[in-house]
This record gives sequence, C-alpha cells and structure tokens, in this order.
Amino acid sequence: MKIGIYTLGCKVNQYETQAMEQELTARGHELVDFESPADAYIINTCSVTAVSDKKSRQMIRRAKKNSPDAVVAACGCYVQTHEEEAKSLGIDLLMGTNDRARFLDRLEEAVKTREAVADIDDALRRRTFEVLPAGGMANRTRAMLKVEDGCVNFCTYCIIPYARGPVRSLPMDKAAEQVRALCSQGYRELVVTGIEISSYGHDLKDGTTLIDLLELIAREGGEMRIRLGSLEPRTVTREFCERAKKLPTLCPHFHLSMQSGCDATLRRMNRRYDTARYYESVELLREYFDDPAITTDLITGFPEETEEEFGETLAFIEKCGFAAMHIFPYSVRPGTKAAAMAQVDMSVREERAARAAAVAERMHQGYLARCVGKTFPVLFEQDRGEGSVGHAPNYMPVTVGMKGLHNTVQNVRITAVDGDGLRGEPEET
Repeated sequence: MKIGIYTLGCKVNQYETQAMEQELTARGHELVDFESPADAYIINTCSVTAVSDKKSRQMIRRAKKNSPDAVVAACGCYVQTHEEEAKSLGIDLLMGTNDRARFLDRLEEAVKTREAVADIDDALRRRTFEVLPAGGMANRTRAMLKVEDGCVNFCTYCIIPYARGPVRSLPMDKAAEQVRALCSQGYRELVVTGIEISSYGHDLKDGTTLIDLLELIAREGGEMRIRLGSLEPRTVTREFCERAKKLPTLCPHFHLSMQSGCDATLRRMNRRYDTARYYESVELLREYFDDPAITTDLITGFPEETEEEFGETLAFIEKCGFAAMHIFPYSVRPGTKAAAMAQVDMSVREERAARAAAVAERMHQGYLARCVGKTFPVLFEQDRGEGSVGHAPNYMPVTVGMKGLHNTVQNVRITAVDGDGLRGEPEET
C-alpha cells in the first residue's frame, strides 16, 4: 500500500520515522509524499510546546482532508500525553512513543479492518530500550544513532518525561552492531542522539557512561565522524574531556543545554546545575579542544523572570562566548509546574528574545571570523548553485566553488565569512 509520513519535532522523532520507513519498505509498502494520495498516513507528533500540539492536530486534520478514505495513524509525544484529545480528532490508529513494530502491525490491520484502535501504554512504567534500525537519508552522508530514550530530570517547563518515560539505554553490543553496519553502508558521519544522552548508561547499572559508548563508537566506526547531540553540563568533567580528546573522529562541536544564565531562574526551572557549574564545563572544553564550537539553547521570559534576571543572562552568554545559539521566548506547556507560575507578558518574552538574538549573532559572527585562515576537513553533503556545501567538524557550514564533492571529505582553507557560514578553497591533494 501507499503510505505518507509527516514528522514533527526533534531528532529522536526523525530517527524513529526513518526506522519506520525502513521497516515499511522491507514489508513491501510504497512511501509517498505526504501531500499525495495514499492508502494510509502516519503523523509522528510532538508535544514539547503548546504550539507543537497545535501543529500536530493541524497535520492530522490535513491528512483526513486530503484523503478522506485513507487510514490516518498518529504516534509520538502528543498522542502519548493527550490521548482523549487525540481520540476526538477521529484518528483510526493511536499509539504513543513505544513499540514501533507493533504500531506498523496495527496500521496494516487497520487498513484491512477499518476499525479504530487506541493503544497507549503508561510511559512511566517502561524499563526496556526499543532497538530500532539505525540509518539516515539516502545520500549516505550523515546517519543518526539513537542510543537513549527517556528523561527523569522533570524540568518545570517540560512534559517530555511523561511522554517518554524513564531513562533506557541502547546496550553496548547492539550499539557496536549498528555502528559497524552504518560504517559498511558508507556513511561518513554519525550523530549520537536521544532524549537525554547525558544519562546514557544510568539504567544499565554497570558503571557504563556516555564516554564509554563514544569510545566504542570510535573503535567500531572506522573513519566515520562522531557528532554529539545535546549534552547536560554535568557530563563535561575533566575525565570526560581527557578521554574525549583522544578520539580522533569526535567532532569538536558541543551543544551544552543551558536555558538560562541566571541562577534564580535555573532554580525555578529545576535545572540541575548553576551558572558556575555550567561555566566550568565551557572552560574544560576550551582547555582540551582547539576553539571548539560551543552552542546552546536559551528560553527568554520564563515565568517570574525579572529584567534584572534577564540582564544576568545576557552578561552570562557574553561571558561564555557561544558559537551559535537557539533562542526561544517561553511557551506555556499546559500540565507543567511552570504553567501555574506567574507569567511574563508575551511581548516582553519576545523583546528579550530579540535582544538575546542580537548578542548571539554578534558572537556567531565573531566565531566565524576566527575560522578564516584555518583549514578544516569538510564533509560535503550537496551541490548548491555552482559549488558544493558541507560542514566542518565544528558544524559551521562551508561553501566552495566546485561541484561534485558529495559524500567526500576535503581539506578546505577558509578564505571568508559568507553570511551565516564560511567560504573556502579546497586544498590540492
């Protein structure tokens, strides 16, 4: 049958979608564009914010409108946390964030029987990691490896622990198998992803941590680059840096989750660090790696945030000197503790986001300028115009005036800043 899929949300959702695509293809089904006629549609939903909920509902309604006779199936975090609301949308198959193989079994049954099914488990009771096939896009450049699911941090603004359950880790032997397979398939870079990869190994109860996993990936992955997903600052210790520095394929790009640069705000968020511990991680990374790209997330206008507190955040991000930042005005997530706190006016949230973004852009341009004159091994991913575009190990985009470099790694001397990226010239070999 013909199946269209639409994915909302994070890299974990993207990973789980590509795993379902692999399985559907193996079962003999045809994948079609989501806007095309199909026998069934899958919407992999997100619930990280109220806006995500709204987008999930919109895509479900679009699928039903585009092909009224098709089976509409929804999975993911929105369905997991809003079962009754999702049922009211008239979906044929509802499952949450677990057991993708069974979800596809149920989808095939629903197409035959046309009977509506809702099968939502209790995420907080999960104890095993669902092993899914690793992979990436068909161009064989960059693959994702999901190594962890779940989170027990319970930040006051976040609903994800209720959507994903407790921490579960991909066993090391399974990780080794998947890394070897991806390497043999010709991928050049592996992105280590999960809901909260800093907690990798906590459930294994044998002392295994994220750095043990990274050392295994480096051993089994040949020349494949290793790129990390978001890290909690507590992961970055001196031991972590000493061991990570010895991994020649580890990209010096570290996304350290921050959310605020004010200790009082961090406490209201229930974040498990303060600015002193965060800055310690920044300094350790710069001690062990040559001008690494340290990036982060920032929420502006969190409940009860004062102008003075926001000023502390601005001063702190300047002190850290980030290579790039993702900045969001706080979005109320119904069902969380933060939703019951005193809210900052939306216009203030957005105005603070704009001010922070101006600082972030200046720091970003400064980091790009420091790259000029250096030589980086660039992994090229696509042709664009008369040239090729790829990424340096620090994840800065690099353009060269030469086509046909897809899925190759070329040493490039950086000659100029080019907008939000870099321009350079391939070195002769």
